[in-house]
Amino acid sequence: MIERRGFVIHQEFLDRAAQESLVEDLRGVLAQAPLVRPITPRGRPMSVRMSAAGTYGWITDHKGYRYSETHPDGQPWPPIPDAVRAIWDAVSGSDREPECCLINWYGEGARMGLHQDRDEADFGQPVVSVSLGDEGLFRMGNVERGGKTESVWLKSGDVVVMGGEARLRHHGVDRIRFGSSTLLPDGGRINLTLRVVT
Repeated sequence: MIERRGFVIHQEFLDRAAQESLVEDLRGVLAQAPLVRPITPRGRPMSVRMSAAGTYGWITDHKGYRYSETHPDGQPWPPIPDAVRAIWDAVSGSDREPECCLINWYGEGARMGLHQDRDEADFGQPVVSVSLGDEGLFRMGNVERGGKTESVWLKSGDVVVMGGEARLRHHGVDRIRFGSSTLLPDGGRINLTLRVVT
C-alpha cells in the first residue's frame, strides 16, 4: 500500500483469479446496462464509454452532469455485484453502502481529464476506484485547479481510496498502456468507482 497526496493505493489488491471473476460479473451487468459514449454538456463526446450498477448511475448530456436512477435507455441500473461491494467493505472505512458503481471502459487512446467528484451529497464519504485490464497513468492534483501534480501507473487489480484530503482533489487518467494486460481479450482498461450518492 502506498499513499500519495491522500490517495491510498492498494497495489495488487485483487489477484488474477479475483480479477477474472469480477470481469465475468461485469459482463452480466453490461448485458443489462450496455456501455454508452457520453456527451458533455458542451456537446463533445467523451473518449471513455460508461455504464453503471446500483441505485444510481452517473450520466452526462446536454442537460449537464448528474446522477440518474435509470440508464439512458430508460431501464433501471442492475445491482452492484457482491464481489464489488466486498471491495468497498474491505477498504472504504465507511459504514454506508455504495449507491453507485460507475463503470468506465478505456479503449486505445482513451483518457479522462483532471476533474473533481462533486456531484455527491456527502464529501465525507470516500470514492473507491478499482482498476482492471491495461495499466493507466493516474494523475493526482490539488483541490484548486492547477499547480503541480503527481502521477502513478495503476495496474490491473489495484484499488485506490479517495477520502479525507484526497476526496476533492483533481484527478484523472492521462493515458493507458494499451495491450499491457491479458485480462481483457481485446485489450483496454475497466475502471470501477464506487460512491455514496445521497
